[in-house]
Amino acid sequence: MESTPEPEDGRELYALLHLSPDSSREEIRRAYRQYAQIYHPDKYQDPQMKDVATENFQRIRDAYEILSDENKRQIYDIYGMEGLNSGLELGPKLNKPEEIKEQLERLKRRKEEEKFLAHARPTGSIIANISVPQYLDGYGIMRGMGMSSEVQLPVSKRNTVVVGGNLVVNGTDGTGAATAVLRHQLSSVSSIEFMATAGLRSLISVQIFRQISPHSTATSGLALSLRDGSINLSNAWTRQLSENTVGNIQLALGTDSSISVGWQKKDEKNSAAGEVKLGTNYFGASAHYTHFFSTKSHGRVAGRVGSTALDFEIGGGRRVSQFSTVRMMYNIGIQGVSWRFELHRAGQKLVIPVLLSTDFNALLATSAFAIPSTLYFLLQTYFVKPYYLKREKQKELEKMESLSAQLTEARWAAKKAQKLLEPVSNRKKNRQLEDDGLVITKALYGNRKKVKESSESNELNDDVASQVLDVTIPLNFLVSEAGQLKLHEGIKKSGIMGFYDPCPGDPKLLLVEYTFHGRKYKVMVDDYTALLIPQDIHQI
Repeated sequence: MESTPEPEDGRELYALLHLSPDSSREEIRRAYRQYAQIYHPDKYQDPQMKDVATENFQRIRDAYEILSDENKRQIYDIYGMEGLNSGLELGPKLNKPEEIKEQLERLKRRKEEEKFLAHARPTGSIIANISVPQYLDGYGIMRGMGMSSEVQLPVSKRNTVVVGGNLVVNGTDGTGAATAVLRHQLSSVSSIEFMATAGLRSLISVQIFRQISPHSTATSGLALSLRDGSINLSNAWTRQLSENTVGNIQLALGTDSSISVGWQKKDEKNSAAGEVKLGTNYFGASAHYTHFFSTKSHGRVAGRVGSTALDFEIGGGRRVSQFSTVRMMYNIGIQGVSWRFELHRAGQKLVIPVLLSTDFNALLATSAFAIPSTLYFLLQTYFVKPYYLKREKQKELEKMESLSAQLTEARWAAKKAQKLLEPVSNRKKNRQLEDDGLVITKALYGNRKKVKESSESNELNDDVASQVLDVTIPLNFLVSEAGQLKLHEGIKKSGIMGFYDPCPGDPKLLLVEYTFHGRKYKVMVDDYTALLIPQDIHQI
């Protein structure tokens, strides 16, 4: 049987009630009663103290309700608060941890499926072709326009319906098409797709995808044209050549037969692709290379050569928000000199090609490249980069201020919890002093390095105090009548009542100095390490 994962909350509920994960129901009840006597709101008349007591009493009551319920406790022991908050409910027959784990996984899968089915995924694009030469000749500036849209609608875990369409207008001519696709997942390694298109190219087709090995996939398709009855066959093979490189071969047989070979490579900093295609009446080759200067900006170079195309383009783009990217490309080829502006947002895309000239003019070609490039670098250097640096610093500052506020609030809550513990803690301490028993004289919890620095000092400076908490009061409270203090293995100490985490993410240490039978002792333990005192090995 697989081992169950450790809850990410460090078993905080056990720490809160100062219990071992193996504690009996009677031990849980006894611990709850001990804390309830201290934190019950009815014991306090002062409004502020009453509020503090109410907050902490609610915490220990919630912990008790979970740990005293056998089913809830089993869920918490396996998956922590995540399991409880997921809404998992157990029947009386689900008593074994593996049964609980299986039920929780089933619930997670059902919720993932509900989330999957609740969201349609729309994509679309708009292309607006602008022609400067046409405008200068006295005609409209718009050369043509195209629109396409597609919506994926999951109807079940294995079936997806895709509905799409497109419209294209060139001058006074226009055309359009509508497409419907049903995609069915046959297994974890194969799927089948049925498609029907109505419009200028009306056809029906079927396509099968299969993963034939861990590194290879194959796709086969059959399409029937409803206009002339022609049949087209297609096959494609893709193979993982290396960790970052994929190669593919595509073969099409029919009225427009062709074969193409291509490859793609992508890593954190670079992306490149190339393809060579041979057809019955044409040939062509294309390639592009993209370099990511940072997580927000990139540059791109691309080229095409063949029987119907010869052009070269260069440009770049920048991510302007979490979901939006802008790009500008400069293109020169047999069609002329042009710019292309793009806006990508989520699944939507706006593309505006601007034809500057149909003739090759060296001055125009150079100016069309140099002017926007110069403007971009000037804006990037003097406006955009300083703005983003300022914004990043502001975000970092806000993040630090938010974390600082949270830590200040948590520290204040721990201090208030200690204040309510203090009367009982002092009574226990005085009783131990009378019996010459165990007395905690100094206890610090927090950043490992700062705690070690503070072990030789009686005072905490401001730098240390922000990352270290004095926990002498709560530890004296936890000393038993027999004169012992025990902190359990595997339980994060920040969850103990009167504690908090002063340095999230950093290694933490607990320093305890104590006296027992007139002798002085000192010990340091890690955050999840058990502690049992007094012990002779701790004697100074």
